[in-house]
Amino acid sequence: MSLSLLHLPSLQKCSSPISPSLPLPPCFQVPCSGRRRPRAIWRTSIACCLPRQQQQSVAVAERNETSPSVLLSERKVVRFGLPSKGRMAADTLDLLKDCQLWVKQVNPRQYVAEIPQLSNLEVWFQRPKDIVRKLLAGDLDLGIVGFDTFSEYGQGNEDLIIVHNALGYGDCRLSLAIPNHGIFEGINSLRQLSKMPQWTAVKPLRVATGFTHLGPKFMKDNGFLNVTFSIADGALEAAPAMGIADAILDLVSSGTTLKENNLKEIEGGVLLESQAILVARKKSLIEQKDVRDKTKEILERFEAHLRAVDQFTVTAHMRGSSAEEVAGRVRSQPSLSGLEGPTISPVFCKHNGKVTPDFYAIVICVPKKALYKSVQQLREIGGSGVLVSPLTYIFEEVTPRWKELLSKLEL
Repeated sequence: MSLSLLHLPSLQKCSSPISPSLPLPPCFQVPCSGRRRPRAIWRTSIACCLPRQQQQSVAVAERNETSPSVLLSERKVVRFGLPSKGRMAADTLDLLKDCQLWVKQVNPRQYVAEIPQLSNLEVWFQRPKDIVRKLLAGDLDLGIVGFDTFSEYGQGNEDLIIVHNALGYGDCRLSLAIPNHGIFEGINSLRQLSKMPQWTAVKPLRVATGFTHLGPKFMKDNGFLNVTFSIADGALEAAPAMGIADAILDLVSSGTTLKENNLKEIEGGVLLESQAILVARKKSLIEQKDVRDKTKEILERFEAHLRAVDQFTVTAHMRGSSAEEVAGRVRSQPSLSGLEGPTISPVFCKHNGKVTPDFYAIVICVPKKALYKSVQQLREIGGSGVLVSPLTYIFEEVTPRWKELLSKLEL
């Protein structure tokens, strides 16, 4: 089996954490083709293949450069890592605002901020992959990242735990894509791609990707015997057209960019579905009560808001002989069941000096897609004065995900 991880040519033009005086391993001594590569496309991170002593030197250098000066055992403040740039960063701040959590940043160039509603908590703006790394290192306690980033850089580490797995934004999929022409024109599935006779030990399938942990594992698990990976970051869609790769493994949202670059996804080629998730360091949750308290509040706010998205409260008045009789009429309609059932209460009216419950008020919660149908059914069974208002939060007695988290922590 030939399954290798290679870096693209022009290594001398790429930034690297390795000292120029350190010799490159043979697998990275790739001759330069003479053609320039766009700087925005390729980068190099070659510490993984260095001898152990050099790896340790690099690790120490990176640790000294990125880690806070305060040791974990000394700090008392809870640290929450948020994406620093891009759409994920903006959507994360929007979610927090919707949950009445306002991130206060004195200077937009600063990487530290606070949330006044959560005392003793610091917000640290970081690259998503660095959020995962610093959770593992103990420099952060909580973080929001994409599930793809969590899977690639967390690599199944048991000290990372998913607190909420569906925050409702950042939707994409990690997918393998190949050209839609040439030798790939009739290839429409991962199985067909793996059986192509072109891939040999001498001439393996070349895949450009930034997912150097998930990619090789996925291809190996799907029976690819001869494949190499080129570490790439940004504008991967150009790689096949430039002759640098045969396929790419990258994040896909709508698929439009792939089509515009004459690439196609194939059956069985989706490695994972991803969206934003809330993650935590397991050790912090177990050992620090303040981390658990902050996690619970953030989780409850998220859950209450996300459960209320696209939900509406519908209130109507209805004549009836009793609350039970009105409830029977309401429950006879499939769209009027609400979350657990309708709330029925008497409406007291005054006639000739006498107060009597001539009407009953019905309150139900309905999803947006069933809103008009629900209003129609209410009117058909005698409902009038129908009021509709959007919901902001739906709080449970106990948040299900919090119960699940405590169970995982054995607390």
